[in-house]
Amino acid sequence: MAIIENKYHIGIKYVDKDRLLSLRGIILLFEDIACRHSDMVGYGINDVTKTHFSWVLLNWKIKVLSRINYGSIVTVKTWSRETSKLYTYRDFEIYDENNNLICIASSKWVLLSTETGHIIHITEEIKNAYLAENKTVFNESDLHKIVEPDNAEKTFSFTVRRRDIDINNHMNNLYYLDYALEALPEEVYSKFFNNVEIMYKYSAKLGETINCSYKKEEDGYYIMMKSATDNILHALVKLY
Repeated sequence: MAIIENKYHIGIKYVDKDRLLSLRGIILLFEDIACRHSDMVGYGINDVTKTHFSWVLLNWKIKVLSRINYGSIVTVKTWSRETSKLYTYRDFEIYDENNNLICIASSKWVLLSTETGHIIHITEEIKNAYLAENKTVFNESDLHKIVEPDNAEKTFSFTVRRRDIDINNHMNNLYYLDYALEALPEEVYSKFFNNVEIMYKYSAKLGETINCSYKKEEDGYYIMMKSATDNILHALVKLY
């Protein structure tokens, strides 16, 4: 089974103040079905104690084609794409109740050893388990690096709290988007962005203080998230 799908009811946690599917809600859907796929092939969350590795996300690229209301039913599809020794790609689609495509996304992942904390090679056995599809939702197969703009303005800082930590003992990927949106000026925050790209560089840990900086460019709005102590870039978010 190379392409898997699942139906979801768009409940309250998936929508924004306008009762429409939010970017956060979209990522929640994608995270859930990606985990389901790994569970099915024996490399899921419950298998970590046996495999001693966990999947770690490096990039998101998401494009919203149309939005749906609270209470709707959607079909979410996902599949693994080409895989090298170090990276693998996973694409996603969301369809509404009339089978209209309403969202597409691509993502890039690595395997992290839970014993050493280092990136490890993706073996042929793991690769073959996912039965990669030769299908991409975007014209380009790779996810291009987001370039950090110069002279960004610091907007606020936050400290990583216990509620932010995931099963890898890092700040959960979703919270980077939450904090990035908080860094936006009010007149920008009130907009809905049909496109989001997120590049994760270094995982933020419990108790770490992160500075968020913002810059508007011709091609979009950028939010940089850096360590307050050594200025290391943890994540870069682009909205447009």
